[in-house]
Amino acid sequence: MGSLDVTPVQEFPDTTWADDGPTRAVEATVEGGAVLRFPRLPFVLMESELRFLNPRFADGRAKNISLRWPVGDMRGAAGTASELAALKAMIARYAELSERLALRLFPHYRGALVRGNTSFRPVDVAGRATSWRKDDTRLHIDAFPSNPMHGTRLLRVFCNVNPSGQPRQWRVGEPFEAHAKRYLDHIKRPLPGSAWLLERSGVTKRRRTEYDHVMLQLHDRAKADAGFQRDSPQAAVNFAPGTTWVVFSDQVLHAAMGGQHMLEQTFYLDAAKQQQPGLSPRGVLERLMGRELR
Repeated sequence: MGSLDVTPVQEFPDTTWADDGPTRAVEATVEGGAVLRFPRLPFVLMESELRFLNPRFADGRAKNISLRWPVGDMRGAAGTASELAALKAMIARYAELSERLALRLFPHYRGALVRGNTSFRPVDVAGRATSWRKDDTRLHIDAFPSNPMHGTRLLRVFCNVNPSGQPRQWRVGEPFEAHAKRYLDHIKRPLPGSAWLLERSGVTKRRRTEYDHVMLQLHDRAKADAGFQRDSPQAAVNFAPGTTWVVFSDQVLHAAMGGQHMLEQTFYLDAAKQQQPGLSPRGVLERLMGRELR
């Protein structure tokens, strides 16, 4: 993937999640919009955990089985009490290893990273019926209608744990700044009072800022634009079983095209705590728009 028109994927040789791994201090790489790929960094399941590589452990109401921190409540899972306890322990172990890895890769974020949900996805991506807005097989940046982020970054650590050789199939798209320039002229300011009304009516969990409005418009316009999905700069990226990858998913255009059995850890980071805050989506949008987004 050498094209400057497409998100770069940088590969690293690490074979351990521990503090003595070789890769560290790569904030500039991930903040610049790259996907960090570790093809020899598996999350190794214990023999007793292999049984969880089965969609029957998902309750069918959500696409993920997730642990919600800081309490660690598990949602979306089905099974006996003993099975659920073991499944929760497996997902929690992934959370701990992911955090250890993130702090080694990004020492500048130490003390600023906040652990978000940890999820296990045993259901195949392909064939899931959903609306166009929720269709993650379409290129998009992560932005949420009900959960305004106020500029907080979304750093994600993924790992493919598929037992039968099936890769996690992604597409990646154009860099964030190019993508913002594509649609910004068509995005109007939010209507006065709309943020208050959305929060008051329970549509959003807190006030939607203009930054959140713009990010959600970028998300929706890309997903709704068939020509963009078909013809924009993009590349297929396969993550083989045993591969871990790390990305700012609010910055990198991505689409999940296929795969089954994956673990994912989300971390939140205040954009002001980045090594280069101006490279954050907020920093890029404010520079392009010539004003602060409140």
